[in-house]
Amino acid sequence: MLDQIFDYLNLHLSIETTIVLLILMFLEAVLSADNAIALAAIAQGLEDKKLENQALNIGLVFAYVLRITLLLTATWVQQFWQFELLGAAYLLWLVFQHFTSEEDDEHHHHGPRFSSLWQAIPVIALTDLAFSLDSVTTAIAVSQETWLVLTGTTIGVITLRFMAGLFIKWLDEFENLEDAGYITVALVGLRLLIRVVNEDLVPPQWLMITAIALILTWGFSQRTLPPSVSTKSQKAEIVQSKEVEEV
Repeated sequence: MLDQIFDYLNLHLSIETTIVLLILMFLEAVLSADNAIALAAIAQGLEDKKLENQALNIGLVFAYVLRITLLLTATWVQQFWQFELLGAAYLLWLVFQHFTSEEDDEHHHHGPRFSSLWQAIPVIALTDLAFSLDSVTTAIAVSQETWLVLTGTTIGVITLRFMAGLFIKWLDEFENLEDAGYITVALVGLRLLIRVVNEDLVPPQWLMITAIALILTWGFSQRTLPPSVSTKSQKAEIVQSKEVEEV
């Protein structure tokens, strides 16, 4: 995802390293939101807060290794459109699985459910890898400075872990956030698919960022009522109905 942004900002490795790293941190924070929501939703499939955090920690360690491997082999990987096709198919499969899952009592869909920690970890690692395929062009642009690429990747994974931890909490607070997250995953999957078909048709980076921002704004638009508030409202309705019956 970062390739066109680097072109827009006209960044080159001649810029001071500190400035480059600061920009990398900012871009990772902005562009990792959709990835972070997806990973948080996947981790929630364990339905245990302790296991969720463990799954994110271990899963992102594996994801870090996969990212490094992808970046160091970026020139070779980009020669094969099949990798992007597999990444697109995987992300779109996650979206399909989410929106075709059974609804809960509040008519909400949920991501995959796991019975053990080690079922969730590969899904987290592979999901991050699929997202990373979208920014492989940028890796080629800065591959001459291997240490800088590795530093940027490390920053990205740390940022992603922090954001995923926040989104795990927010998924419980906002009704539409999980659906919004999976819609943004669908956008990334479709972008990869379009790139395979015809790279000239790939939507510009600013349009992707704008679309993701609007979708996430909708995701944060409605809070979930706390159990205490919900219970009080239900009791109030029961009392009112009894009063009406007595009248």
